[in-house]
Amino acid sequence: MGSRHLVNRRRLLRQAAWAATAMLPAAWSNAAEPAGVVEDVRGEAFAEAGSVHRTLAQAAPLFLNDEVGTGHDSRLGMRLGRNTMLRLGEDARVKIDRFLVDAGGEITLESGPLLFDRPRSQRPDSTRIRTPFGLIAVRGTRLFAGPSNARFGVFVERGIVAVTARGRQVVLHAGEGTDFDAPGAAPTPAKPWLPPRIRAAFASVE
Repeated sequence: MGSRHLVNRRRLLRQAAWAATAMLPAAWSNAAEPAGVVEDVRGEAFAEAGSVHRTLAQAAPLFLNDEVGTGHDSRLGMRLGRNTMLRLGEDARVKIDRFLVDAGGEITLESGPLLFDRPRSQRPDSTRIRTPFGLIAVRGTRLFAGPSNARFGVFVERGIVAVTARGRQVVLHAGEGTDFDAPGAAPTPAKPWLPPRIRAAFASVE
């Protein structure tokens, strides 16, 4: 009974999310290109495109040019394309600039913490994450980007990432991170992050 009830609840949530999308202004919904879907929500999450504001629930669709955000003490999990997962921590803002199924894309992290995760078994794609601090070039990996130890940090758990700002590029391998003291500053040299800092970073998006 329990598992059947859970399946029925998920089906109802999915139907409600798609029904809400169907009620959006026709001119907007006809022009919107699908980018992904919401996997899970805790607390407050929303998407904005132009003058259209949508409250996000599990299974809600996401579109190109959506600016997706979370509220205080909130978390949001998203799947872009087939296999790319994004998780946002509290008070985060991300814009889906461009995303092609299994071919990567461009995302703008405007504020807050983000986890990017692409399965090890999938072929590498090419994704760029723009931030107020610098550009993160991703090749099929798992990384954290966001506030950490009172700075903006980028940490790679798996794969290789290139971080570029102020004409300087830092290449990060598994277990390494870099920091920015402020927007406009150059990234610090790559160095290993200690376990307590890694745990705190991932906890901020889980």
